[in-house]
Amino acid sequence: MVAYDRIGNSYPATRRPDQRIAAQIHAALATMSAVLNVGAGTGSYEPPQTIAAVEPSTMMINQRPPGSAPCIQASAEALPLQDNCVDAAMAVLTVHHWSDLASGIDELHRVTRDRIVVLTWDQTVTRDFWLLHEYLPEATRISDELSVPIENLVELLGGAEVQTVPVPHDCTDGFGAAFWRRPAAYLDPTVRAGMSMLAYASEPALAEGLTRLADDLRSGTWHERHSELLMQEQLDAGYRLLISHNDRAPRRS
Repeated sequence: MVAYDRIGNSYPATRRPDQRIAAQIHAALATMSAVLNVGAGTGSYEPPQTIAAVEPSTMMINQRPPGSAPCIQASAEALPLQDNCVDAAMAVLTVHHWSDLASGIDELHRVTRDRIVVLTWDQTVTRDFWLLHEYLPEATRISDELSVPIENLVELLGGAEVQTVPVPHDCTDGFGAAFWRRPAAYLDPTVRAGMSMLAYASEPALAEGLTRLADDLRSGTWHERHSELLMQEQLDAGYRLLISHNDRAPRRS
């Protein structure tokens, strides 16, 4: 996650939380009175009852807005918190950056009393997203390497409800598939800088595919090929919300 000290400076401009996605996350945490945000970044999607956040990147911490929850600089694999200290922990588009996923999930279990909520993506679905499938094989490779299989996460969590998180056509949070109906956005380097699967790739590795995309947009080829997308209000691009009840949490005596 320290990579975000390098690639995270565009987040305030390009990664504004989408209120429809926020509503789904907040619903999963609605009955929780004390929430911890792990891998918190700039604080997107934190519900009002968030009492603390953990984030390793100084750049991301410095971009958290005034009034957001207090943030501790630390990693998910070593949370500087007591056992059983919060009702719930949330982790939004972050587990793919953790150096030791099992240790990070163990830490979430250790500090929570009730619930763990994780937003991630299912690469078996996302791999078919047109940007990856048709234009950017290097981004596909990076996304493959970063992704955590949903079944692995469910197992580590000790079971979880898996909800589809559809991406609205006008999504305000510029993550990887956010611009599925606005393809020209992917030609903007500032937009790409906020997406790990593109930000981790070198510009030369993306250049050929981006040039083909620009040509296809100018010629109308993209619009002909994907005319059905232009009629859709939302898309299942593979994003998933995992909701787990923490049966492994230590109980207060």
